[in-house]
Amino acid sequence: MSALVSLLLVVAGAALIAQNLIMAGTSTRASTLLIPLLLNSAVGLTLLSLLLLWQGGAAGLRELVATTRPVTLVPGLLGTFFVFASLTGYRTLGAAPTIALLVASQLVAGLAVDLYRADPPRLALTPMLGVALLILGACLVLFRKV
Repeated sequence: MSALVSLLLVVAGAALIAQNLIMAGTSTRASTLLIPLLLNSAVGLTLLSLLLLWQGGAAGLRELVATTRPVTLVPGLLGTFFVFASLTGYRTLGAAPTIALLVASQLVAGLAVDLYRADPPRLALTPMLGVALLILGACLVLFRKV
């Protein structure tokens, strides 16, 4: 794996923690989780729209309209659900248990997808052991006694 890609993923993981902490703080000052969710989406939409305009101008907007289908909106719904669930976890469980559950569930789902896509499907011992250890670690974090 490329060192640059690894670094990018590590920084993104840390950025997700910072994002959720800031959004959780915003949610304590608001009457609903919809406020930080909307702010998050508005900033992302504005930034990406400006980048698309800068990169492709009006042709970029035409391409956006031409490639949009109902199914292309599903990732936005899933991403919003992910952020909503994360904020709910941060507010009720804390940062570490929330991240432990998210990472463990993502690894299990990712391994299932890789297994489904493999031709022929095969179970490898080391990834399965890694999943089991990560699930165990998530349980230790989730059920810790402080």
